[in-house]
Amino acid sequence: MPAPLPPSALSPASLVPEPVDPVALTAALIRCPSVTPAEGGALVLLERLLSEAGFACTRVDRAGVPNLFARWGARGHPRSFGFNGHTDVVPVGNPADWSCDPFGGDIRDGRIWGRGAADMKSGVAAFAAAAVDFVRATPPDGAVILTITGDEEGVGRDGTLALLDWMAAQGEAMSVCLVGEPTCPDEMGQMMKIGRRGSMTAHIRARGVQGHAAYPHRARNPLTALVRLLDRLAAQELDRGTDHFDASTLAITTIDTGNPASNVIPAAARATVNIRFNDRHTGASLSDWLRAEAARVEAETGVGMELEISVSGESFLTPPGPLSDLVARAVQAETNRVPELSTSGGTSDARFIKDHCPVVEFGLVGQTMHKVDENVEIAHIHQLKAIYGRILRAWFA
Repeated sequence: MPAPLPPSALSPASLVPEPVDPVALTAALIRCPSVTPAEGGALVLLERLLSEAGFACTRVDRAGVPNLFARWGARGHPRSFGFNGHTDVVPVGNPADWSCDPFGGDIRDGRIWGRGAADMKSGVAAFAAAAVDFVRATPPDGAVILTITGDEEGVGRDGTLALLDWMAAQGEAMSVCLVGEPTCPDEMGQMMKIGRRGSMTAHIRARGVQGHAAYPHRARNPLTALVRLLDRLAAQELDRGTDHFDASTLAITTIDTGNPASNVIPAAARATVNIRFNDRHTGASLSDWLRAEAARVEAETGVGMELEISVSGESFLTPPGPLSDLVARAVQAETNRVPELSTSGGTSDARFIKDHCPVVEFGLVGQTMHKVDENVEIAHIHQLKAIYGRILRAWFA
């Protein structure tokens, strides 16, 4: 005669699915070799998890870039909370420099190791786990939306932008969005992002007249003109910062001539500058300034100046208010820290989402992102899931 089932197996609690382990999910995602723009199995894994939890999932791939949209609840619901993240990762470099398999998801010393551990498969795992547990335990009156791309570490044209374009065409919308990028410099709960600086790059080509170095009057030296322009650009104080932003910065990142001869004045030279700018400026206003300065030097020296300018993102700010307060309360409840409201760092896909809905960013400590032996504390991943769960419960309360 078979042994009787224990009372717990017959209770309603036994029918409730086990909570999703965000660390196990992080490890599974790390084992997917999803170096931009390869999908590597990461979105397939997430789609299976979310579909089983009742999310309507759609692959929104564009131009070979893998993207996943997942929604629990009614389409177009006026009350919806969105998460955004990415599963693509940067290359590992030389695997021999790693103390572990970059795609092994090893757990040791209280940490999980591998490419994407910090940036940001752990963040995706935490919000996916929190979302699944939340809709299973307390189905909300509203919608929970996850937008996950495979192209954040790349050029970004066909990642989150593709998802937002598809959402607009399909009548899908997020009321607010939280991006799970690592935002804390040193300690868990230390910082959240309420905006980002803009970023732009200018490639400058100076065209002169080649000549003998002993007869500089017979040539037109592009290097002299280019150095004059770069000095003026670098010496210019763009601003002194604003209420929520540090001062804008301009960095000269390369100067090239390709000239192997010491007795020849070259015909052309190139340089690149990168500008990180606050809300005192726009990409267009700074482009006008760069072209005006180049025109001045061209008029003074007779050396032609050609500029190719690309703006990868405008500066933006989600003013402190209900969304940032909601996130800050959840962070404080789990970490005993009130996060600093910051706009520091590089760009993220929040720069696209800000045109769709209010957006903030909060995630793990990012000290090892993009480094050899990338890793994060296991305890922090559990903590992050708990924070995201608190945010969902408070938003739909």
